[in-house]
Amino acid sequence: MKKTRTGSTTGEAPASPPRATVQLPLPLLDMLADTRTAFFGLCLDAGQQVLRTMMEQDRERLCGPKHVPNPARRAYRGGSVRGEVTLGGRRIPMTRLRARSVAGHELALPSFAYAAGRDPLDARTLEAIAIGVTTRKYRRALDPLPAGIDERAVSKSSVSRRFVALTSAQLTTWLAQPLDDLDVRILLIDGLHFRDHVILVALGVDSQGQKHVLALREGTTENATVCKALLADVRERGLDLERPVLVVIDGGTGLRKAIRETCGPTALVQRCQVHKRRNVLEHLPERMRPRVRRVLDEAYSLGDAALATRRLLQLAAGLAQPHPGAAASLREGLEETLTLQHLGVTGALYRTLRSTNAIENLNGLVGSFVRHVRRWRHGRMLVRWIAAGLREAGRSFRRLRGHRDLAALIRALDRTAMDSRKEVA
Repeated sequence: MKKTRTGSTTGEAPASPPRATVQLPLPLLDMLADTRTAFFGLCLDAGQQVLRTMMEQDRERLCGPKHVPNPARRAYRGGSVRGEVTLGGRRIPMTRLRARSVAGHELALPSFAYAAGRDPLDARTLEAIAIGVTTRKYRRALDPLPAGIDERAVSKSSVSRRFVALTSAQLTTWLAQPLDDLDVRILLIDGLHFRDHVILVALGVDSQGQKHVLALREGTTENATVCKALLADVRERGLDLERPVLVVIDGGTGLRKAIRETCGPTALVQRCQVHKRRNVLEHLPERMRPRVRRVLDEAYSLGDAALATRRLLQLAAGLAQPHPGAAASLREGLEETLTLQHLGVTGALYRTLRSTNAIENLNGLVGSFVRHVRRWRHGRMLVRWIAAGLREAGRSFRRLRGHRDLAALIRALDRTAMDSRKEVA
């Protein structure tokens, strides 16, 4: 032990850290003259040297040390052959060392198999397209290679084929994923509009307020067959639609029929108040719309469902003579626009579930993902791109606004279903 100048006692002085010596061959030093590719070229050359060393170590474990006779050896060195590895979103050539068993079979070297794996290439491709890189500009988005090094898998056609294969596999896996482990009590169903196509999306909300995209189909909410297929799909994959659920819809007749036939009487429907207001106002002249919009907003903001019903019926009666179309639109499904009030839902949760905006907001997120697509060749292509966009959007999903009141909503759903069973009995 020794004392410092302050008189305190310290332990032994720590040993100096080990030193590492790096030797740079002349070709590598020449590479540093190119300022654009200098550091990347340095890393590339060093990585190739490390990989060669690792391959030789793998081969030594299989074949034993060089120039040492071993009658019990189980493999022989087999020279080398041209191969490829994945680097920074591309494939580059790399000499692969070989080892063969005594029976003549090729043996894989774990180090090369890892470096040649395509998972990093696939991940880089999906990430690049997700942030808006077009297939034509994919090569430009990568770090430039030093001169004289070939690269593959970066052309427009190669990137396109890879993206199609990846998203097709993802779509198949995603749409077959079991749902029985999700405690979904709220379903929001609406269509995403892309040019001449509409994709029907089912968004589930679990008891903790987390959102999950459950299924999608090409079609509209007016098509009962498409809507029924959508609901049948999530039920077959394990989602329990026999227990009480709240289904928020835009008011499409086909969707309402499908819910009635698939989910039964325990499913309570909340029709989108935004869609209802829009439908009513479209039947009116411009001069009347501000006043009617104000009455509708006041009725929908009331916490008392009975009072809100009276206000809306009074408005419908006032419109019956001059504008019967608007009155009929308002009366159609009027009670289902007030389901949340009947359940006693208020605050942020009410403002969130009173409309299908949670799904419509996905339009912008998915739209940015597919903005570079100029022509949809067929519906399968559309579904595949939108599914990829929805998966990307799902990374930024936040909990449902008002999720702290979900427990009260679930109790109200269960209580309403129990009262309905008693009435039937």
